[in-house]
Amino acid sequence: MVLIGVFAALLAVFSQVAIPTPWGMPITLQTFAVALAGYCLGKWKGAAAVWIYLLLGLIGVPVFSGFGAGPAKLFGLTGGYLWSFCIMAFACGCRETVHKKWLSILLGLLGLICCHLCGSIQFAIVSGRTFFEALLLASVPYIFKDILSVIAAYGLSLPILKVLHRTEDTQVKRVT
Repeated sequence: MVLIGVFAALLAVFSQVAIPTPWGMPITLQTFAVALAGYCLGKWKGAAAVWIYLLLGLIGVPVFSGFGAGPAKLFGLTGGYLWSFCIMAFACGCRETVHKKWLSILLGLLGLICCHLCGSIQFAIVSGRTFFEALLLASVPYIFKDILSVIAAYGLSLPILKVLHRTEDTQVKRVT
């Protein structure tokens, strides 16, 4: 439970690392944090960390990029990305069942594609643009960074998982 809270907090912190853009969608490290949560915590706990982050933002805690919060963010231009982060974290978290590096990364990239599709659809609806225009404005400029983010999150998750497993083993030995 503590790790879920820690990763929700990490997502909030990484969301604040933002570079504004003229089209209203900042460049952030959110996708990195979402992928890291999924890879480190697994599908259900990783998605739970994202849900906590979203619920905090929904009730007004300024956790979204640019210290944003509230329902307007979830239903605004970038809201489709925000709520689809749960799907992405779940996809990355499938790493716990596949045990192959390339497949773990592929699942993370499929989650990323889903995130970009959902985000672009909502961006198109809210902005009154076509899906193609929304994809060009809200997805294409970020896709390379996001692909690198998923790969980097997978790579960073490996030593984190080793430490977490070592800690669990030590705690089990103390109890028995």
